[in-house]
Amino acid sequence: MRRRPQSSSISPDASANESSDTSKTDEEAKFNNSIQIKSARRSGFVWLTLFAVFVYSSWAVYQYQFESLPVPLTAEQAGKRGFSEVEAMKHVKELTELGPHPVGSDALDLALQYVLAASEKIKKTAHWEVDVEVDFFHVNSGASRLVSGMFVGRTLVYSDLNHIILRILPKYVPQAGENAILVSSHIDTVFSTEGAGDCSSCVAVMLELARGISQWAHGFKNSVIFLFNIGEEEGLTGAHSFITQHPWSSTIRMAIDLEAMGIGGKSGIFQAGPHPLAVESFASVAKYPSGLIIAQDLFSSGVIKSATDFQVYKEVAGLSGLDFAYTDNGAVYHTKNDKLELLKSGSLQHLGENMLAFLLHIASSSHLSKGKAMDDDGQSNHDTAVFFDILGKYMVVYRQRFANMLHNSVIMQSLLIWTTSLLMGGYTAAVSLVFSCLSIIFMWIFSISFSALVAFILPLISSSPVPYVSTPWLVVGLFAAPAFLGALTGQHLGYLVLQRYLSNVYAKKKQLSPVIQADLIKLETERWLFKAGSLQWLVLLVIGTYYKIGSSYVALVWLVPPAFAYGLLEATLTPVRLPKPLKLATLLMGMAIPILVSAGIFIRFTNAIIGLSVRFDRNPGDNPEWLASMALSIFIAVVICLTLVYLLSYIHLSGAKTYIVLSTCILFVLSLAAVFSGTIPPFTVDTARAVNVVHVVDTTGIGEKPNSFVSLFSITPGKLTKEIDQIKEGFVCGRHKAVDFVTFSVKYGCLTFDETEGGWNESDIPALDVVNDTNGDKRITQVAIDTKRSIRWFLAINTEEIEDFMFKVDSEEVVPADGKSSVDGWHIIQVSGGKNAPTRFDLTLFWVKNSTRQSHKMQGQEEEQRPLLKLRTDLDKLTPKAERVLKKFPPWCSLFGKSTSPHTLSFLSSLPVNF
Repeated sequence: MRRRPQSSSISPDASANESSDTSKTDEEAKFNNSIQIKSARRSGFVWLTLFAVFVYSSWAVYQYQFESLPVPLTAEQAGKRGFSEVEAMKHVKELTELGPHPVGSDALDLALQYVLAASEKIKKTAHWEVDVEVDFFHVNSGASRLVSGMFVGRTLVYSDLNHIILRILPKYVPQAGENAILVSSHIDTVFSTEGAGDCSSCVAVMLELARGISQWAHGFKNSVIFLFNIGEEEGLTGAHSFITQHPWSSTIRMAIDLEAMGIGGKSGIFQAGPHPLAVESFASVAKYPSGLIIAQDLFSSGVIKSATDFQVYKEVAGLSGLDFAYTDNGAVYHTKNDKLELLKSGSLQHLGENMLAFLLHIASSSHLSKGKAMDDDGQSNHDTAVFFDILGKYMVVYRQRFANMLHNSVIMQSLLIWTTSLLMGGYTAAVSLVFSCLSIIFMWIFSISFSALVAFILPLISSSPVPYVSTPWLVVGLFAAPAFLGALTGQHLGYLVLQRYLSNVYAKKKQLSPVIQADLIKLETERWLFKAGSLQWLVLLVIGTYYKIGSSYVALVWLVPPAFAYGLLEATLTPVRLPKPLKLATLLMGMAIPILVSAGIFIRFTNAIIGLSVRFDRNPGDNPEWLASMALSIFIAVVICLTLVYLLSYIHLSGAKTYIVLSTCILFVLSLAAVFSGTIPPFTVDTARAVNVVHVVDTTGIGEKPNSFVSLFSITPGKLTKEIDQIKEGFVCGRHKAVDFVTFSVKYGCLTFDETEGGWNESDIPALDVVNDTNGDKRITQVAIDTKRSIRWFLAINTEEIEDFMFKVDSEEVVPADGKSSVDGWHIIQVSGGKNAPTRFDLTLFWVKNSTRQSHKMQGQEEEQRPLLKLRTDLDKLTPKAERVLKKFPPWCSLFGKSTSPHTLSFLSSLPVNF
């Protein structure tokens, strides 16, 4: 009997299970194979290319936006009604050939006569239907007390000033004289420069504009007033005297101020408003619009310690308008290098054509009277304007109300997207967000630390703590390189932390092979780092919107385009999708608009900070030497952390990390070596260090013989060892003797007492004489002030003892007793005027009630105390000793002038509390 074949030893159930396991394994293999197609490694060459594109694009934007200037036109090319830089430059040449022309100088009289003659010529050649009125206006004594900015706590007194005022209006439109646009600038310079940039270039532009306007004005509905004032460099007194004393000032509805905080380049709007009419009109017609609200925010915040006549027009007259400034090469500001040779070709043409188009438009407008609205809607935030230009070709202007609506909308949508994303991703997404934010924090900490460390060690290895002033691009190697390394280090550290967390999460997904898990973890980490970049910009946008900061548009353009690109090309609606490598198109699309809008701005402000470092120490020796470089290094680190966060997220999967780190280190070492060896000098003939030489006659000691010495100090950070080695003349440097110049103190400087008794007269020593001192219900002291030959002087009043004062000039009350502000316990009276200004004054002091020092010295005690009054008088005169020092001045040094700087001869005096 045949036996049937034996069946398999595997049971049907077992066979089915094996078949199922085999099938499942095959599916996993197919799934794993499909995942492995998407490699988690990116080509290092690709990232380097992206970085090169980023750098080149940023540089190209900067060049086009700020360095591209129009071709200067001749008189024939411009025509009778156009603007010619060639003609304007003739005015600059004439004015700069006069040399420095500060208030009270003979050179200023010559400058006034030149501008007057040019104005009379414009009057003679004007269109027959146009009236041109020229007024040589003499100013009576007056006083200004501003409530904001750098002049808080000061009373600015002036007398014997002269202005030239040009009014252009249509002959047959009588009502045109009732509404006027003011275009203003100043003729005077500081004592240390011929002032090609600040502000002969502005005066020249105004003269050429007036010539062109005089051929157009027959079609105007409003008049145009050109104010050539003097006194701006002495505390904005020229603008104040015109606004408060000239009859035409009541007709002004809009003020345009032309200034310079450097020399040449593009003159852009750095203050506008508060009513938006002026900036909106300018944006609509300007041929080469240039202006940034970022500059306005920085200026109004006090970060930039400066002031312009626009403050007077806005604060005292209640006017709206525009404030323009040249800002190229800020390191030469108020030094000998503010000269014609450094004025860039095309600078005047740029401003002139913009202003001509604007004035033609606004002077023909019937809405001009709305421009003076500071006391109504102009003060409300929604009525101010946010403005910025794109590539110097287009200007974006929108109201603050619209900005608030737009920003709030973006913020709400962003928060909604983030909330939805976290709800879909669950706990894992929330923790990943925290770790990705940690990477941002690491970026900032390491970047700022690395860069700031370099700033700290620069004074130890260099002859100057600011060795990059003459070669600004040196900061790329000194600060940008370590800041970049720090940002990369910090983000990579955060990358590793996040990667470790995601490894634990993916370890639970058994269906994926370890190799695939490792790739997916890297891809997921990369995506979180990219998204964290948008989160930091969202935080900045929220802060800026809350405080209504106009510059918040920068955060907007760095948030929206990258987020939109990511949402369009990367995001999916399913939370279970597996991550893929970030597309290069995402980065390119997301970065295009931010670079276009803001890359040039960041480079521009870096250059501006470098220029400001020349005049960083307002009280020499008061700050650490490394502080100026520290501020610059932190700014560069912050910019790198904010702008490179998206790009750096792409580097962690590439093979470029080692190459990038080595290249950056080499750049840093080479820059450091150049500084250490002195190959690149910190200052040159054309970019000088600000150093002042003052022969001081100090009579502050009671009953002592006048102490005569020469003080040499610098507001540029750093020791003066190298300079003194060349000058010699017996100078000793250090902090052994602080010199109080009333408006500032020199805590580190160099002094010499050798051969300093000649060149000055005791008859020039000012006098502070107590005329009367009554101590009834309220103590009142009358002091007679005689400044002898000085028409420029400064008096500090101790507000711990004096609650108010009254000031008279020629028996006329100029400053009433109406309450005064103070800074650091002092109120300063700053006085300047023309050659015929008075030199005798009466001061009435009202003491603080129940002052502990109202009585005279306590018996047997000599207490050290602050004086009641401190006085400094200046003379623009060189003593033999000071002249010898200046002849030996190193070529890389220059005198520096400002409204509070002493001239080359100063007398110090004081009145003690217990006089």
